[in-house]
Amino acid sequence: MDIRTVIEDLAEEAERLIHDGVWVLTTTDRSVASKAAADLHTAVGTPQSQQTLPEVDRLERLREALAAVAIALAHVHGRLAWFLGAAATALTPVLHWRAMPAEDGPTFGAVPPTPQQYTEAEDAVRRLRSVLTSITTA
Repeated sequence: MDIRTVIEDLAEEAERLIHDGVWVLTTTDRSVASKAAADLHTAVGTPQSQQTLPEVDRLERLREALAAVAIALAHVHGRLAWFLGAAATALTPVLHWRAMPAEDGPTFGAVPPTPQQYTEAEDAVRRLRSVLTSITTA
């Protein structure tokens, strides 16, 4: 499964749990979700703006998004922590990507992603931002 599909599944599950009253959001949940959504928006902008960036910048921004999720995760417990943990896990492939040439040396297993993989990961971050934004108003 690609990153976008995993994040979409997580988002749908979170929305369903909130809608069904299984996940009752706390003030802290809302605050952390709001900050994380803002940080994700800063990291990964619109599709048009991202696609004009060099690959090294696109990868940097995806890693910033993963860092924002990890920081948010450090500040919560319960369902929001479980959700953010699963989202961070889904985004971990970006840690194995490289945008720089190997220059005939070791890469510690890092591989260059395809343009499609960049787009899918960026779309996943936008979807994650969307569900975090909806959490703040639930």
